[in-house]
Amino acid sequence: MTADVLVVGAGPTGMLLAGDLAAAGISVTLIERRPHETSNMTRAFGVHARTLEQLDARGLADELITTGTPITGLRLFRRLSLDLSLLRSRFPFLLITPQYEVERLLERRARAAGVTFRYGTELLDLKQSGDSVTAGVRAGDGARTTVRARYLVGADGVRSAVRSALNLPFPGDSVIRSIVLADVRLTEEPEGLLTVNGAGDAFAFIAPFGDGWYRVMEWNRRRQVPDSAPVDLDEVREIARVALGTDHGMHDARWISRFHSDERQVPSYRVGRVFLAGDAAHVHSPAGGQGMNTGLQDAANLSWKLASVLKGQAPAPEALLDSYHSERHPVGAMVLRSSGGIVRLAMAHTPLRRAVRSLLSRFVSAVRPAAAKAMGMVSGIGIAYGRPRGAHRLTGTRAPDLELGEGRLYELLRKGEFVLVTPDTGAAAAAADAAGPRGVPTVSGSVVRAHWMSDRRDSLLIRPDGYIAWAEDGR
Repeated sequence: MTADVLVVGAGPTGMLLAGDLAAAGISVTLIERRPHETSNMTRAFGVHARTLEQLDARGLADELITTGTPITGLRLFRRLSLDLSLLRSRFPFLLITPQYEVERLLERRARAAGVTFRYGTELLDLKQSGDSVTAGVRAGDGARTTVRARYLVGADGVRSAVRSALNLPFPGDSVIRSIVLADVRLTEEPEGLLTVNGAGDAFAFIAPFGDGWYRVMEWNRRRQVPDSAPVDLDEVREIARVALGTDHGMHDARWISRFHSDERQVPSYRVGRVFLAGDAAHVHSPAGGQGMNTGLQDAANLSWKLASVLKGQAPAPEALLDSYHSERHPVGAMVLRSSGGIVRLAMAHTPLRRAVRSLLSRFVSAVRPAAAKAMGMVSGIGIAYGRPRGAHRLTGTRAPDLELGEGRLYELLRKGEFVLVTPDTGAAAAAADAAGPRGVPTVSGSVVRAHWMSDRRDSLLIRPDGYIAWAEDGR
């Protein structure tokens, strides 16, 4: 079997990437070790604003929102309050919805675009040559075959077979052990939509799915046991009472699990014709709910670059592919730091560390720039990529959902192409469209032309992933 791209891993990261490539006319085969089944046993449950913007650029955000509960206010450690409604986004909230809802929409899109799915198929090995990657795979019936592709992407999670086949190290440490997860019903509704606190030797987090079920994440310093140790609802209730002062009448658990959390990051996201994305490239604590979101944004960054190279539209193919690592590796490192910081604050157990947590919480709540920066990093809205020396100050920054003469920016991005926004100066607009602003760089693929609805005089060239590639001030 041959394909332009072989994607390993049918989680959210792999399916968004595969769907993007197929929508661009690239042949994609996606293999997944697990059988094809939908389960309510899911760890990810929060979709941040920047991820919703990326899903909006694929026509999926509005439907996903109907499956969950938007939360505009976060209150952490009883003192730290963040007002997400202040985010400058069409989605100024955190959407609480199960990961399987995200996967359902992404799989539907990928199948419609023509992705070939092979569930129950695991990667055994891979070899690279000058122009292809050959992967040895084994189907559920034990039959071994090979898949030859021009590029391969490992989106197969923390135990990535792709990363192992590359012999890449995955340096880091276990941050926190014996985390308890559960989906339960509550007799007493929490005061806030999102409940987080650490007290004594425990912390707990409760968030609503919006259908009567609540996700609970907890940790007890005094009960550090292996992931395989039994866990029941009594333990879940006990930890909640220590951390929150009440268990809110937890009952009817549909799922309880125990796991540990690592902080790890692979040193290189690209090795020749093989790329790593999502948890295969980076893993961190669940604090902040950034894991799935970071992986989806990895995929959005990589997909248009691979498509441009495969379609022969990239002026500098190798440099464009290398930019995936140079842009996303620092983001992965930042997420490790921020999520690790949150969990360490939650785990604070000495009087000094609790005092530091209290002071920091008060500072961030009271100082608006500090709160805005914190919300920007966690939500993804504030993430930007480095810009070349001498480039315009907007280069590499996220483009908001601009209202343009031709419609919303993120509706225009659904074509998977660059968008060039220029002033609409009446009779002069046709000439501007024909020639384009001076200095516009050569881009990968075609360009959608759009104009300001206002009298703005500047021009922007926006990448398919919603980041500004070039800008020019009005003259």
